[in-house]
Amino acid sequence: MAQGYCVKCKDKREMSDAEEVTMKNGRKAMKGKCPECGTGMYKILGKA
Repeated sequence: MAQGYCVKCKDKREMSDAEEVTMKNGRKAMKGKCPECGTGMYKILGKA
């Protein structure tokens, strides 16, 4: 699972329902939800 930062909880957590997406500029990112509060989480991945 991917780990991201939840701005609402102010803590790093494992994303639930994580999926890899491609941004408009072509870079990859992980998109998911915080398991504690349900807020959307987003993590930009390295160039690949």
